[in-house]
Amino acid sequence: MSSKSLFVAADRQEMLARLSRLSASTKPQWGKMDAAQMCAHCQVALKVALGELELKRGLLGILFGGFARRQLLSDKPWGRNLPTAPEFRVTDRRDFAREHAALAELARRFGEGGPAKLTQKPHPFFGKLSADEWSTLQWRHLDHHFRQFGV
Repeated sequence: MSSKSLFVAADRQEMLARLSRLSASTKPQWGKMDAAQMCAHCQVALKVALGELELKRGLLGILFGGFARRQLLSDKPWGRNLPTAPEFRVTDRRDFAREHAALAELARRFGEGGPAKLTQKPHPFFGKLSADEWSTLQWRHLDHHFRQFGV
């Protein structure tokens, strides 16, 4: 598993510094989202982790969530264009400044809140997660999308 965590102040600052290098005009190296949509997309995952957004578990998650969780928590880099649940897709136009600021705030709140602020409910696809698993998934998700945009 990743040794980096938003729960660690220095790691959180590293991720926020990467986010600060993103601009509305930054082009993705793959995928369909623009920078504003990507910021909005990443917020969904953080809101689920913090218990601010509850999504139902579907049959696909129940059947395949454990396998997918092990794959995404491994040290292997995430592939491009991974499947995304409909609730995580952002296809409408978004205001970059608003979405960028909201993502920075959520990442800060997630990190500063630590394990005590995490939801106790299962992830809608991956199922029950430990605090370390939540942390690793959030780090790897942000890293994946920041690499997508070259920051």
